[in-house]
Amino acid sequence: MTVHPVTRRRLVFWLPLGIALLLAFAWLFRSQPVPVDFATVERGPLQVSVSDEGETRVKEVFVVSAPVAGFMRRIALEPGDPVEAAKTVVARIQPSDPGFLDVRMETELRATANAAEAARANASAAVQRAQADRDFARAELERFRGLAARDTIAQNALDDAQRRERTASAALAEAKAQLAMREHEQERARAALLAPNAAGTTSGDCACVDVYTPITGRVLRVLQKSEGVVASSTPLIEVGDPAELEIVVDLLSADAVRVAPGQRVYIEGWGEPEPLNGVVQRVEPFGFTKISALGIEEQRVNVIIDFTDPPERWQRLGHGYRVEPRIVLWQSEDVLKIPLPALFRDGDAWAVFAVDGGRAALRHVKLGRDNGIEAEIVEGLEAGQEVVLHPSDRVTDGARIVAREQG
Repeated sequence: MTVHPVTRRRLVFWLPLGIALLLAFAWLFRSQPVPVDFATVERGPLQVSVSDEGETRVKEVFVVSAPVAGFMRRIALEPGDPVEAAKTVVARIQPSDPGFLDVRMETELRATANAAEAARANASAAVQRAQADRDFARAELERFRGLAARDTIAQNALDDAQRRERTASAALAEAKAQLAMREHEQERARAALLAPNAAGTTSGDCACVDVYTPITGRVLRVLQKSEGVVASSTPLIEVGDPAELEIVVDLLSADAVRVAPGQRVYIEGWGEPEPLNGVVQRVEPFGFTKISALGIEEQRVNVIIDFTDPPERWQRLGHGYRVEPRIVLWQSEDVLKIPLPALFRDGDAWAVFAVDGGRAALRHVKLGRDNGIEAEIVEGLEAGQEVVLHPSDRVTDGARIVAREQG
């Protein structure tokens, strides 16, 4: 078929333009590689730990309390002052004066005092009577002894005189004991009538009770510094030995069940860049409820940690200082691991996008332990492979990928 010259010229003109336009559209709408970040699967150490905020405390804190109620003098000790057991006086307390009496109680006590006075007078008269009887019995016994020496009276009469003398002596001793008892009752009745401040005027400047520290150490806190009236058992001061420090950290109960005595601890956030070393001493068996900063009720368990470093390293720590213990639950020096952000869930399995010739390849993996930053790979990957970090929904199996430019 013969093509018309005009048509041929049009084809020669428009055909290259059409092809160029098609190529331009194909280039514009071609699939672009997805920029991603890469990470390399490698072998190395992995450590699984649990941490939370804790605080230091003296192992044995002694609270010194007031043994009696009364007026306490001002405590001169300051926190940090040294104290010596049974020698350092931490407080001086003057026992309380008697309180005011109402009219009815005062009348009753005065009647009791008068009755005690009468009973004492009666006992005193009984002593005089018993003494007179004893003196008469003794004089009679002396006469009977003289008569018996001259054989003037029978032996039975002398024995009877001796019995009367012993009976009279015993009666005198009984009367004296009764008098002493009545005198004490009278003193007690008079003491009940003492008015406020009367005891202080009769006991000198200060009949104070000195309170001593029970241990050798330092003052931790002064709970009642100013002078004033204190009740019996009022806490006055806390003492302890700062050289005997430990750490208490309250962990979530789900974390505490994985902690056991003897596990290694790194103590961070204590003021120096180099962490201190410690060991779990015990996990308390009793949990408690604590409200978090978000208002959520959490079950917490106290874990007690001992220092293993020499005291010279942590001697600047004191009672109640904040620290961040990190308890090592498990560690290995050679495991296959990848960063945790490379993992995602694909159904019921964990998966990653591995790099295969510039394209993303879906790989299912089996995980071991993880520490929140890295995870152990049990199977599914090999050392040296590259994987995609933080894969977005644009990254699919077989998608073209390219390293993201670092801006």
